[in-house]
Amino acid sequence: MNIQDIEISKLTVNRANDRHGELENETAAIAWLFNQRERHMKSLAKDIAVQGKIYELPLVSPDGSGFLVFDGNRRITCLKLLKDPKRAPTVELQDFFTGLKLDWPGEFPSRVACQVEDDRNVVDEILFRRHTGSQQGVGQSTWDDRMKATFVNRTGKGSGKSVADFVEERLKEANLLSEEVKLPRSTMSRLLSAEHFRNRVGFSLKKGKFIYTHSEAKVLSALSRIANDMVERNVVLGNIWDIDGKNAYLDILEAENVLPTEKDYRNNTRDAPPEKKPEKPARPQPKPPLRSTLIPHVDYGISWPGRLQRHHQIWDELQYHLELKRHSNAISVLFRVLLELSVENYIKQSGIDAHANDKLALKCLKVGKHLRSEGAIDEKELNNLRKFQQGDQIISADTFNKYVHSSNFAPSPEHLRSMWDSLSNFIVLCLLA
Repeated sequence: MNIQDIEISKLTVNRANDRHGELENETAAIAWLFNQRERHMKSLAKDIAVQGKIYELPLVSPDGSGFLVFDGNRRITCLKLLKDPKRAPTVELQDFFTGLKLDWPGEFPSRVACQVEDDRNVVDEILFRRHTGSQQGVGQSTWDDRMKATFVNRTGKGSGKSVADFVEERLKEANLLSEEVKLPRSTMSRLLSAEHFRNRVGFSLKKGKFIYTHSEAKVLSALSRIANDMVERNVVLGNIWDIDGKNAYLDILEAENVLPTEKDYRNNTRDAPPEKKPEKPARPQPKPPLRSTLIPHVDYGISWPGRLQRHHQIWDELQYHLELKRHSNAISVLFRVLLELSVENYIKQSGIDAHANDKLALKCLKVGKHLRSEGAIDEKELNNLRKFQQGDQIISADTFNKYVHSSNFAPSPEHLRSMWDSLSNFIVLCLLA
């Protein structure tokens, strides 16, 4: 174990902490901790100030000229704000940390002892074994199910067979990977940790089963290239540590025509069990209950890089927290915000010629035309976006404006569901840009 005394200023709070997924920067990560766990953060800060030290070493890894914190982000955040209370996200918290610093016993330290691990595979193994018991915020804070899922989606770790196991098996069966070659399994699992990235390479993992979604030969060729890049260390763990890094590497492969394309797509009917004819007439199935939230509880395959921090938060509220029957007004406003932010993301990422003073309907149409030219939507969906400019349409930009500005326009759960079902594919495509 390598223990080093590191300047607090050289430690960076992790913007991609598994507690919250990827955020935009360190400032956003600090704000999230207080927004979600202010009581625990204050409790921890008081304990550190009273003791004049921290008892558990933060786990860090070299990152450029400094170090990135992987475990101990709460402790390092408290030390950073005690050192410079003006960095706290609110005036009340700035006053709180100023008061704690005045009570610090002796001179405030400029350095803190940390456990330093150069190998990020080791970092993940350590993280995998920690996080038990919160002790009212003074001890380590336990991950909930969603935080554990974020960790699994980032690293590919979890129970059962890893994605690297499946890839290695397929490559060896096709004689594309010799027995003596050691595949960097953690790097492969991290790159292909989520369905979004696996789908780009041309396969899927569903219920522990590997399924080719595209031409088997093309997929194996792509996996062979990826494996070779990793074996030759052209791609290492640090290159694909976050979502942007994974997408950047896959973008390079796509530009080189390594990844399968739409023409390589295949139906997987052979993977499906044969249908059995019912001996008796099937009973009519009851209609499924209407969903209680605007966004159904399904995985839309969106990866959430740090630049989509607010988009992700709004999406999460609309998918899991706000109920249509109780919060229809709040949902209608957030729905409009999500649409506008998503469209702006596509415009920025694709470089469409759009102006800041363009109205929402015009921006949607410009994006729609670009998506149509890329073959991402069909003519019917583009026509729906043309109608979106017309005020007499039920699903229109005018309707969204009334949600925000009209005192007499009351959104109904049924109408909101219909709006989402009509625009969901468009919004998802904008977020995937």
